[in-house]
Amino acid sequence: MMFALALMAAVMSLATTALQAQSTGNQQSQTPPNAQSQEIPDAPSAVQPPAPKPELQPPPPGVNPEKPANDSSSQQNPDQQAPPQMAPVQTIAPGTGPRNQINPTEDLYKISVGVNFVLLPVMVKDADGRRVDGLLPKDFTVLENGKPQTLTYFTSDPFQLSVAIVLDTGMADVSLQKISETYSALIGAFSPYDEVALYTYSSTVSQATDFSQSTQRLSAVLADMKLNVHGHNNGPAVLGGPLGPQGPMVNGMPVGTNGPPPVYTPPRESHVLNDAILRAALDLSKRDKTRRKVIFVISDGRELGSRASYSEVLKLLQTRDIQVKAVTIDTGALPVYRQIEKLRIKGQGYSNVLPKYCHATGSGNDLPEMSRNAIEDAYTQITSEARNQYTLGYVPKAVKGSAAYRNIEIVVHHKGLNVYAKDGYYPVAGR
Repeated sequence: MMFALALMAAVMSLATTALQAQSTGNQQSQTPPNAQSQEIPDAPSAVQPPAPKPELQPPPPGVNPEKPANDSSSQQNPDQQAPPQMAPVQTIAPGTGPRNQINPTEDLYKISVGVNFVLLPVMVKDADGRRVDGLLPKDFTVLENGKPQTLTYFTSDPFQLSVAIVLDTGMADVSLQKISETYSALIGAFSPYDEVALYTYSSTVSQATDFSQSTQRLSAVLADMKLNVHGHNNGPAVLGGPLGPQGPMVNGMPVGTNGPPPVYTPPRESHVLNDAILRAALDLSKRDKTRRKVIFVISDGRELGSRASYSEVLKLLQTRDIQVKAVTIDTGALPVYRQIEKLRIKGQGYSNVLPKYCHATGSGNDLPEMSRNAIEDAYTQITSEARNQYTLGYVPKAVKGSAAYRNIEIVVHHKGLNVYAKDGYYPVAGR
């Protein structure tokens, strides 16, 4: 009996304990998680649940997405930053490209090649020779063979240049040495966006450098020429006396002959200026059409012995829209010689043909300079004027005999201004 009572008491005790444990579990399940963590902290566990994956974000500019952020190289150089993105390369300085101010949506480079588009670089100066800026399309009238034309292109923005420097090495040595002292100023007259080539001539023509925007090659060639190239040092030709070319004379008669004494003439020195300009013009005609093409001559202007005639060379220049600009030195810069520059002595060539080239191609007059400083200033003036001219364009009407020469006259509707532009052109089909 006693044993049965003890067994029943033990069973009731176990039941009571089970009920209390169930009641405690219910209370814990109703307690918020935060309160539970504050009252009874969980014991540390050796197994942690996996962390949620972060959302993918686009990498910032300049960061390689394949390179981890905790790379050892970045830890060793905490100050090292990713290189910035490079700006797009510009062929010319921003804002300096030629823009069509008549039709802003069209530009020079979109003109159809099936029409004979006429492009006219125009320089306008006041009475004091200063360049006049700020003119508008309405200030110009273009006449072709006396008839007004409708402008379809106008800009006052600067152009990139393709320049062929033509250097006369047949001048007197004292003049050539003076020029050699200005080579650094000649190189500095061009912008980084211009391309330049060098030609030399005397009795023959040679190309010293090809067209390039880098001036390193040009500088090296000019430095070598400064040391090794010299002009002529010959004085007046000796045609008589004991130092003359004749043999022994007695009473003015050659010894051993009965005839009259021979007549000696000075040897002619070739100065193939026409050939040099022609060579440069042919090479310039192959350059990019978006560039303004200029032949920059440094010479005394003498012409003798060229295979090409002045008229042949001028036709090519006016057909290919090439300007000739010049710095005339030595005898070509003297006032007396310049007064007879249009005269031609039979067998002796032209004394100075450069002013004719400059005027006919629309670049104004050549610059006669004698001093070193004046020559250096002329370099800057010539390149600045070539780059910063007004540019007018129109499409002429088709006429019979389209290959015939057409005269051009440009009128500026302001008094006291001088206009410099080419006199005319030869149409070329499909240009």
